[in-house]
This record gives sequence, structure tokens and C-alpha cells, in this order.
Amino acid sequence: MGPAEVKIEVVYASAPHMVDHVMLDLPDGATVMQALQTSGLLQRHEGLLDAARHRVGVWGRVATLDQILRDRDRVEVYRPLTVDPKEARRLRYRKQPRKPRRTG
Repeated sequence: MGPAEVKIEVVYASAPHMVDHVMLDLPDGATVMQALQTSGLLQRHEGLLDAARHRVGVWGRVATLDQILRDRDRVEVYRPLTVDPKEARRLRYRKQPRKPRRTG
């Protein structure tokens, strides 16, 4: 029997509806940074993706690059926000048509 391995999923959405998704088998004890390097995401999105600048997470929780991964973990690379979420909601609300008021 060979060395223990963990199955890891690495995901990066470079733009809305454009997801780069990679499944990996890594040695037990692999880190988030090793998963990013092995996945090829850093090379495919060179110039757009910088592991030191972008936040990463595991299953929706912010993680460090040296965090040890467990079997079936999902590593997510987060894009920087381009607009404040509260402001985006306000803008969407303003675009909605106004409903007529009921009287009497």
C-alpha cells in the first residue's frame, strides 16, 4: 500500500459564471499552497491570480496558505470585491419598478 493521500477540490471563479475547478490527489499533510500550485490555477490565471494577494478559504472559511488540508476539503480562491455589497443591493432596489399604492 502506498503513502496516504487526500482528495482535494480547488475552485476559482475568475468572473461570474466562469469557474475553474480541479480535483486533486495530494499526499496526506498537504497545505493550501501546495494544492494551489499542483492545481495549475496559478499558472492558468497568471496576472489575474496571486496567491499572496487573494484570500483563500476551505469550505467557505478563510484559511492561511500553510493550513493543512483534510480528505475531501474544498479550497476556494476569492476574488476581491469590486463593489460594496450594501451598495449593490441599494442599486438593485432602485432599478425595480415601483408598485402603485393602494388607496382606500
